[in-house]
Amino acid sequence: MPRPAAATALTPLKTLFETKRGVLLPLPPKLSRLYGCLRMPMPRSHPHVFSNFVTTLDGVVSLNTKGHASGADISGFNAQDRMVMGLLRAVADVVIIGSGTLGADRQHVWTAEAIFPALADEYRQLRKTLGKCEAPLNVIVSGGGKIDLRLPIFTSDKLPTMIITTTEGTKLLSKQDTPDTVEIRATRHRGKVIPAATILDEVCRVNPGKSILVEGGPRLLGDFYAERLINEQFLTLAPQIAGRDTGDERPSLVMGKTFAPRDALWGSLIDMRRGSSHLFLRYSFP
Repeated sequence: MPRPAAATALTPLKTLFETKRGVLLPLPPKLSRLYGCLRMPMPRSHPHVFSNFVTTLDGVVSLNTKGHASGADISGFNAQDRMVMGLLRAVADVVIIGSGTLGADRQHVWTAEAIFPALADEYRQLRKTLGKCEAPLNVIVSGGGKIDLRLPIFTSDKLPTMIITTTEGTKLLSKQDTPDTVEIRATRHRGKVIPAATILDEVCRVNPGKSILVEGGPRLLGDFYAERLINEQFLTLAPQIAGRDTGDERPSLVMGKTFAPRDALWGSLIDMRRGSSHLFLRYSFP
């Protein structure tokens, strides 16, 4: 696809609106110059669960086409979007993804350095200042257990990884060699759809961290919203019209769940920044 002229440019975001909610994080000078002030809640008793996605103007989050299924095609390979993705991973104790998201980007690992290597030193400095371990726990949710344990996310010595699955999924995964850095947690839930609350319970048993980032996919995010477990949504709005054919499977931000009109979920805008023609939005949900 043709990339926008600004696709490789990394310039500071312009803050259009912000509320002083949460604790001001000690961003390294370069990150502070590029992003501005970042405040995050610091809950004591319950984890703070936030999500980050990029979407087109018409609500598409994936082109769902071989070789073009990742968020990079949605953002136009925007450097500022990747910078923000890295920043949010850097402040997270845990990053949760579904097996479909893993399948769309099989060689990826969900760390700050992996999404934006140019700022790897700054991300590491921020994690160290915040007293966090070297990398966030990567959690993959798979009801069926159809996962290749030879992928980089499972074979990296420095990346702690957990697979949350079912008893059936555990049996299937047991047919492969499990790397030492991978922990498989079998839930007692019947069926292949694991409730979001169960996912959080399993995560909190293993990792005491309080900042949990959900990066999708849309069905997993829909489950978290349905159970009212998302506290904040970071959303990059890319100036692209992707379009849909009748009956195609291009997903939107949330799939598999409906809320409006009977049970609509309304968020409050708490932050808005601009990078060229991209908008970086942040909403809180009760």
